[in-house]
Amino acid sequence: MSVDVLVINTAVVDFRSSEFNFVEKLVGPGGLAKCSTEDMPDYSQEEYRQWIERGQATAGGPGNAAPLMARAGLKTAVDVNLGKGAFNGLDAAGRYFYDVMTEDSIDMSGTYIHSTLPTGTTFIHEKGKEERGGIAYFPNANNDFDFDYFKESVERLNPKIVYYMYSGLSDRGDANGGKDLAEFIKWCRKQGAITIVDSHTLTGNPKKLIDSGQPVKEYKLLIPLLPEVDIFFTSSDEAKMIENTLSSPRDWTPFSYDENMCHFLDFLTSKFWQGDNRTKIFGVTVNNGAYEKHMKPDGTVPEQAKTESRFIASEVIDLVGAGDSFRAGLITYIARNIDSFRQGNLNFSEAVQMGNLFACLYIKAPLGDRYRYIKPYEKMSKIIRSQKTYNAFTELIELLE
Repeated sequence: MSVDVLVINTAVVDFRSSEFNFVEKLVGPGGLAKCSTEDMPDYSQEEYRQWIERGQATAGGPGNAAPLMARAGLKTAVDVNLGKGAFNGLDAAGRYFYDVMTEDSIDMSGTYIHSTLPTGTTFIHEKGKEERGGIAYFPNANNDFDFDYFKESVERLNPKIVYYMYSGLSDRGDANGGKDLAEFIKWCRKQGAITIVDSHTLTGNPKKLIDSGQPVKEYKLLIPLLPEVDIFFTSSDEAKMIENTLSSPRDWTPFSYDENMCHFLDFLTSKFWQGDNRTKIFGVTVNNGAYEKHMKPDGTVPEQAKTESRFIASEVIDLVGAGDSFRAGLITYIARNIDSFRQGNLNFSEAVQMGNLFACLYIKAPLGDRYRYIKPYEKMSKIIRSQKTYNAFTELIELLE
């Protein structure tokens, strides 16, 4: 058996409600943070089930990416920890997450059912449109991720691409200063897989941290990891915090946006790329596209490039998952052109544009139907290769129907 993509770790269900006043007490007004299972509110499984039925829940983590790739036609698998419970063996959140994945024929055969820890849960305090509510993430079962258990899935499923979500959000996944994850990624490459890892630290106030130059300890986990991964994309805010953490703090204000993003990619690739005869691509997603820098197997490194999105993203429904959906599009393109990627002659601009298209379609979809606009790869690739800029979202959707 073989799959195109195996997505690993950080199964989470996001619950949204104006009633979650407790969130601000944990993370501060408008803040977001990783919290401990001991601080979980004492809601019943029946309450979780009711929120799910009312449409107040969405599948996060792999739920922001795996169904998109599956709908585009990739054979997709998800390996995660879910909590044990009375809903056909799983707790309410775990059952919901599992069912959302299997509705799109995603292989969940590698699921580990944790006997004591519940499924990962995020509570989002919804406020008025002009006011940002807090976000409290509880890793729960995700914290106890066992690489040895999931190595068996990698061997059994033989994926073309292994996508680990996320560095920075799992106690056991991030153990040993990130070396355990780095060794796992290196092992996956030796099995023949292309590898991608993203980072997420749930930083409460990025602007304040960027302006102060204060390091974020979770980004130090990237030191052993980045030499091992083939693909790494981060957001513009995270890019600045990563460089401030892994190098001397930088004053970003005197420079243009382009200069800052290119400076970051130069820093990251000069520090972490090794001449080991494989294709790599690192990049930064921004609100109107993405910057990328890649290396070919012969060591050739073209100049950084920005691929500006040709797809309108105004009137966004929700930005949660924008980066994940971008990576889903990028991975879809690479999976469908895997030999070209390995040889270093991939059309990297098209790959990034596919990421832009996926992100646009995802963040403009209704919260209760986040995957509705994603179509088979063949349809999506025609849009990418048309070279047309779509200023009307309705026109784009009509062409995809």
